[in-house]
Amino acid sequence: MSDDPLMADCMRAWLGVATEPDCADTRLFAKLIAARDARHELALLGLRAQAWHGLLARHFTRASMPVLALGVIPSEHASFVQALHALLVANTSGAVHPGDADCLATIIAHACLRPDHLWRDLGLAGRDEVTWMLTRYFPVLVARNLDNLRWKKFLAAQCALSLGLQPGPAPGCPGCEDYGYCFAR
Repeated sequence: MSDDPLMADCMRAWLGVATEPDCADTRLFAKLIAARDARHELALLGLRAQAWHGLLARHFTRASMPVLALGVIPSEHASFVQALHALLVANTSGAVHPGDADCLATIIAHACLRPDHLWRDLGLAGRDEVTWMLTRYFPVLVARNLDNLRWKKFLAAQCALSLGLQPGPAPGCPGCEDYGYCFAR
């Protein structure tokens, strides 16, 4: 679980209303949701109502339907979120539910707006969890990370390349403690 007791309690609550609490995908979504729900930040998931309801119907059928306020993406970042979402969805594994991949692509794209390592922005325990998640849902992209770049940097670079642009940082990167390491001049 999590070192954060509030998040751990929240994750237990989500798993308590899960359809299949032992399913790896359900556990992943419980963790992603709990990371935001524990701080009353569900809007930061970036999910629209229809996607949110679909996710709950697939994994958390016994959950009362928490209202999901729509997060507002700063206009200067909307194109990044849309492009990264499209890149992730275009590289979805055939082994996962398309609705889950769409939700995960949204959650990841919105997490890249926040100023920390992707694993922290998602509420995961570390890089290994991000690698597992990306390998399960977007294995083609993972296979392209030949230089073992940090995931947020790698995804931002792949997004830029998919648009014919020069690779650069994700919108949240400049606020990260390791920005100078990833983007040394």
